[in-house]
Amino acid sequence: MTDQIESSLVVERTYAATVEELWTLWTTKEGFESWWGPEQFRADVHTIEPRPGGALHYDMVADTPEAIAAMERMNAPTSQPCRGAFTTFEPYHRLVLTQLIDFLPGVEPYDSRIAVDFFPGAEGHVRMVVTLSQMHDAATSAMQREGFTSQLSKLDRRYGQRA
Repeated sequence: MTDQIESSLVVERTYAATVEELWTLWTTKEGFESWWGPEQFRADVHTIEPRPGGALHYDMVADTPEAIAAMERMNAPTSQPCRGAFTTFEPYHRLVLTQLIDFLPGVEPYDSRIAVDFFPGAEGHVRMVVTLSQMHDAATSAMQREGFTSQLSKLDRRYGQRA
């Protein structure tokens, strides 16, 4: 798995939450399943080992009739296994999740990194900065940004996003 993000997309949010609450969302089965995946999708976690080098294996599942129909129209599976590992693990400060992208037809498998940094702020707020390594082409990177922004909307509703 690679150790560099050569080009990246950065997404920031500030939430009315504690660092511990946000950390739990990334590092526990219950937390991860509660928000991971774009709107109309869910994650079913099979393995989560919150430690350096620990595995994260889950299925990304279309979760509504509309999402299922959309995936079927694209001849795409409605459930996709995803495999990764925590390649950096600094509790309550930083984590890096490196995922294997091996499910795109006609594309050689490659690693994709998600780096997350947590910055406690005033008045019980935490700034979460997520750096996503770009995908293999511009169109897929755009879909990645759209999907990740969509799943962050679940946290926006839960914790309220602060400007």
